Amino acid sequence: MQAVRQCLVCANRAAGGLLRTQMDFSLLHINNRAAFRIGAACSRFLSSSGRRMSGVHKLGEATTTTTPAKALKDTRGLFDIPSIQDQQMESLSYDSMIRRAASLVTDSSSTFLSQTTVAFTDALKDYSKAVHSRIAFQKRYLASLGKLTAMEEDLLLQVINGWRAESSKRRDECKHYEQAWINAVSLSKAAAEIAQSSGAQQASASMMSNLQVSQSQVEEARKVSVDADKKLAETKVEEIQRMAEYTAFLGDGDEHEIHEAYLRED
Repeated sequence: MQAVRQCLVCANRAAGGLLRTQMDFSLLHINNRAAFRIGAACSRFLSSSGRRMSGVHKLGEATTTTTPAKALKDTRGLFDIPSIQDQQMESLSYDSMIRRAASLVTDSSSTFLSQTTVAFTDALKDYSKAVHSRIAFQKRYLASLGKLTAMEEDLLLQVINGWRAESSKRRDECKHYEQAWINAVSLSKAAAEIAQSSGAQQASASMMSNLQVSQSQVEEARKVSVDADKKLAETKVEEIQRMAEYTAFLGDGDEHEIHEAYLRED
């Protein structure tokens, strides 16, 4: 409003000058109208300028200014150079993954060793049972010489031959699973060495412990098998002697030839 008053004063001064020059009332009226229009224009100009300045001030208050320091802070993560600690953590993470992989190798090797150990020891035990069954029937046959009918003797010989075939089959299984067990032992030793060199000492120690248990179980099963083979050999010697005595007692060469063929089946 003060600006409007100033504009009106300017206009009145101009009108007063015109009156001093003895101009007529109509001209003064026209000039007053022009002065009012100028004052109104000035008022609108000042009002619009105030609004623009106020808008600029308010806009500045509402807008968050990004300082160079903050911009540097925001972009620091994009171009940050890894520190020595970060590099050490990354290196440790690689070592950790290697140790885990080595542990998985020992776990798989332990499973393979366990399965082959069970298969091999069971095969040895089954072989030993088959041999002992054969020995039992052979001893029964030798003790029954001259006391059995021809049919009973043939049946007993068939049973002995059946156990002979069974023991031969079990012996082949022992050879098959023994090779698988030997491969498992070699793999387990390699896995234990890998785990030790990778820093997985606990996995390596566990692998070596499982290996010792496996070797102990196989050793016990082998002792039983060796003992069965030893008794079978003794039974064969006894059988040869008993058949020779029986043949000499009967004096029958044909029967002697039959028993010799029986003995040669081994």
